Amino acid sequence: MNIFEKFRLNGKTLFISGGSRGLGRSMALAIADAGADVILTGRDKNSLEQTASEINQLGQNAYPIQADMSNPIECEEACKKALKINPNINILINNIGGRRENIPTEEMTINNWHKYMDLNLTHAVLCTKLIGGNMLNKGNGGRIINISSINAFQSIRGLSGRHYETAKAALVQFTKATAIDWAQYGITVNCICPGVFMTEPNIKWSKKEPEAMKNFLSKIPTQTTGEPDDLGPLAVYISSDSAKYMTGSVIVIDGGQTC
Repeated sequence: MNIFEKFRLNGKTLFISGGSRGLGRSMALAIADAGADVILTGRDKNSLEQTASEINQLGQNAYPIQADMSNPIECEEACKKALKINPNINILINNIGGRRENIPTEEMTINNWHKYMDLNLTHAVLCTKLIGGNMLNKGNGGRIINISSINAFQSIRGLSGRHYETAKAALVQFTKATAIDWAQYGITVNCICPGVFMTEPNIKWSKKEPEAMKNFLSKIPTQTTGEPDDLGPLAVYISSDSAKYMTGSVIVIDGGQTC
């Protein structure tokens, strides 16, 4: 077999939260390019339709679902819609997340705490329960990828919003625990921890805070940030049969920042 054929995902279906923009879009397009159909969620209708169109251009079916996955009710409904579209989803990527607000711990309300934990952690638990649980019931194995962050391991001085570090660290441990539970059923559960990637929010932030961005770059051995397209090939590998012996792994992609 040609080595590249081992990464093909023909006949597979991906469900990805936050698949219309940024890192999610890059992973969705890469996995579609490898042969899988894609069910993707997002809050913005226009970007959803645009990414769905790009997936179609790659020759794969795309099914956009407009939903705010940080809202547990909408998240659960989106998962149920996805399973109606295709009850044989093979790949799940829990992608949404973000700091969004730099709220100091001493000023954070309990409502804000719950809101951001839902954004960065609860949605992944719900999707794993429903989409992953369906993989379990079908008995055909599957792939689950959680997108955490290097902030699961280190905090950055000068930033607040420590809900983010807390949730991302919990997501790493949830990955490992679920991997142990489901390994015997052929379902692998792995975690990707990106460093600084130039997504739209980070591009805006870097223009607003150029000195802070300069400080970030000084701490990265490669002296560069990541580009969203850097993540796609990694997601393809973890989703493929080539990664069948990898589970419970936490993969850092950060230009050496955590070194």
